[in-house]
Amino acid sequence: MTEFWLGAGLLLLAALGFLLIPILRGRGRQQEEDRTALNVALYQERVAELAAQQAAGVLDAGQLATGRDEAARELLADTEGAEAPRQGHLGKALPLLAAVLVPVMALGLYLHFGAADKVELTREFAEAPKSMDEMTTRLERAVQAQPDSAEGLYFLGRAYMADQRPADAAKTFERALALAGRQPELLGQWAQALYFAADKQWNAQVQALTDEALKADPNEVTSLGLRGIAAFEGERYQEAIDYWQRLLAQLPEGDASRAALQGGIDRAAERLQAQPGVAAAPAARLKVRVELAAALKDKVQPGDTVFIFARATSGPPMPLAAKRVTVAQLPIELELSDADAMMAQMKLSDFNEVQLVARVSRAGQPTQGEWIGQSAPLSNRSPATQHVTIDSPDR
Repeated sequence: MTEFWLGAGLLLLAALGFLLIPILRGRGRQQEEDRTALNVALYQERVAELAAQQAAGVLDAGQLATGRDEAARELLADTEGAEAPRQGHLGKALPLLAAVLVPVMALGLYLHFGAADKVELTREFAEAPKSMDEMTTRLERAVQAQPDSAEGLYFLGRAYMADQRPADAAKTFERALALAGRQPELLGQWAQALYFAADKQWNAQVQALTDEALKADPNEVTSLGLRGIAAFEGERYQEAIDYWQRLLAQLPEGDASRAALQGGIDRAAERLQAQPGVAAAPAARLKVRVELAAALKDKVQPGDTVFIFARATSGPPMPLAAKRVTVAQLPIELELSDADAMMAQMKLSDFNEVQLVARVSRAGQPTQGEWIGQSAPLSNRSPATQHVTIDSPDR
């Protein structure tokens, strides 16, 4: 901000120069005019003196004319080169008054219409905040400077939630929604803020907002997580598991919240089993028979690798359960279960709907190959044996 005011001061000095230089120049011209007037007065005094001498009989008419000519030549020599007097219409008072008023008016107009606050905010946001309170304060000032910025309101609402101020967050998200429209993400954030502002009490407004968000986007993560929390708090554990599994499918690998979410799913499953009258859910287990299409028998080698796996229909592409065989073993019947999981936090039982895939890969790569076969989406606990035929190029 110091650099800004320094630059403004230099520009002000330049502007004052344009106003004051003509006044200074006018003083020089006034001195020239004063000297010219003195010379004229001296000339007139000399002519009067010559006339008196002629009247006294000291000079004759010829000598009088000669004296007048000599005095005129001296006057001409003294005034030669002087600029013609210029008539000033503004005088000295008005330029001096303007020199004072211009910077004062400019400062007033800038403070009223200018963007000094935005310049200062830009400088502040260039530096990392030292605390969450400082970040919240900056965002509040940014929203005050740009009240029509839905993006600024969104980030301010998130900051309020992180600062345990859900009531303020709810008001902020509502303002952002009015500016940006009823976007699923904003609906979910508003619903979540309202839920925590009401001390985790589910109400009709929260229900309506999450309904609207999930109708527009069935994978809206905030609404899925919130529905899961509400279901868990209401001891509807299976409902909580379903919502959280859908949310887990949206999170990328390596996301820090995956472990916490999986822990919530596990706790919900434990409490579900502990509820009286609740029968144990059947284990996630799939039987599958894999065959090779007759048209491909001459295009593969007995030693080519075949990967048989189940993956979530709505979620990460990583296999939930997988086994490896060779073309020479086809056709083959086998079973996929949680025991075949590639990662402990990504199991077949974590996703209700899956798809079976069989891939022939000469290079032994599970993610790419030459031929592939796939099943339709099915439950992860389907009791019937599923049939998969490898019959299509793997693109």
